[in-house]
Amino acid sequence: VGLTKVASRYVVATAGLILFFLGLLPKFAALATIIPKPVLGAAMVIMFSMVATAGIEILQKVDFSKNGNLLIAACSIGVGVGISVVPDLFSQTPGVIQILFGESGIVLGSATAVLLNIFFNYGKEEEPAKQEPASETV
Repeated sequence: VGLTKVASRYVVATAGLILFFLGLLPKFAALATIIPKPVLGAAMVIMFSMVATAGIEILQKVDFSKNGNLLIAACSIGVGVGISVVPDLFSQTPGVIQILFGESGIVLGSATAVLLNIFFNYGKEEEPAKQEPASETV
């Protein structure tokens, strides 16, 4: 949506069906394998940058003046990046745990965010947004 400005579900569903059926054709799969790695790399940079930008846009709506929210974001990002920095952290654990937590920081970072959010915010009522009184114009 961010790149094409097309938000119709029908367009996305149609594109998904087309890609699904093209994936069943071996000739199309062979065509996809000859795409040069720099071209795929450039497409991935754009795609992941757009995902990161969408995440930053969501984080703009968070009230970081509350220490709990700041701690949740900091710990989640730290744990997610930490798995990428220390890939052997889960090397001695059973295979299922390695697959879930050891291959990507996304799963562990997301789990950290959810658990900390429950811990800090469960049962608390959200404060209504403060409205400033309208200024009088003369």
